[in-house]
Amino acid sequence: MAGYNIVLGVDFNEPALKTYAYNHHGSKTLCGDLSSPDTFDKIDNLIAGKKIDVIIGGPPCQGFSLTGPRQFDDERNKLYLAMIETVRKYRPKAFLVENVPGMATLYRGEVRDEIVRRFTQMGYNVNNKILCSADYGVPQIRKRLVFVGILEGKEQFEFPEPYLKPDEYITCEQAIGDLPSLEHTLGDDISEYVQDPFTEYQKLMRGSCNVLYNHKSIDHKQFVKDTIALVPDGGNYKDLPPGVGESRIFHMAWTRYCSYKPSRTIDTGHRNNFHYKWNRCPTVRESARLQSFPDDFVFLGNKGQQDKQVGNAVPCLMAEAIGIQLLKYLE
Repeated sequence: MAGYNIVLGVDFNEPALKTYAYNHHGSKTLCGDLSSPDTFDKIDNLIAGKKIDVIIGGPPCQGFSLTGPRQFDDERNKLYLAMIETVRKYRPKAFLVENVPGMATLYRGEVRDEIVRRFTQMGYNVNNKILCSADYGVPQIRKRLVFVGILEGKEQFEFPEPYLKPDEYITCEQAIGDLPSLEHTLGDDISEYVQDPFTEYQKLMRGSCNVLYNHKSIDHKQFVKDTIALVPDGGNYKDLPPGVGESRIFHMAWTRYCSYKPSRTIDTGHRNNFHYKWNRCPTVRESARLQSFPDDFVFLGNKGQQDKQVGNAVPCLMAEAIGIQLLKYLE
């Protein structure tokens, strides 16, 4: 979306790679563990003759919450270490790493500082910032810590200024209100639009797409539908009568999207959030819209695999904003 030529996508999740290959024509994929040395041999074969300008990654950081800053090289942090090693090996002009915002304050910021220190030692001028996706036109409140490094850069990367103010954020209704309600059908993996888009965001997501993909609902039991029906627009389990829905009570249980606000963070399950109007979970396409995936991006695999792919993703419009900004620092 930002104009880059993506050469290779590496992951250990085969269904995600199939979706990636289907949508990124001309890109190669590799199913492999970046912490395994022989994976680099495979990468070398796949990118033979190409100079890699940018490396982008989102390594998980579960190990950091267990080990503390003094055990940065702990085995449980191997994927983060592999990301650092990948940048060291290919020395791109720039790199981008995203992670959960909690890493910024973990152990009083020592983990974040150690990441910056290691990339700085390799000759990169590094900046990091917590960004909110809604600031860049995404109809979702999702915060992410982003590191960007410029090789031997004389100036530090400046993150793009917000495109929107809070009172201009794209709402759930503005994002998905044009999609079929599925009141009397479960829908299908390939279907049709039933009305014209009525917001600029909907027009942007549709683009030139005239086929509706991945808009298929879960077949909820009637008691689930009845329980959802008791939750008002933007409400949650606290709005249920005593004795109703108490098998699932935690801070996100029985949460309806709010029609006049952006959604909360899209997760990998989507079983605890419901459409702001219809008594059902969101479809993969609705969740993808809230992540700002264009409608012509098709998700492959079963419903659980598709949900995981959508929930694990970085919101597209936020990624695009960073990518466009980064172009200013590259020759």
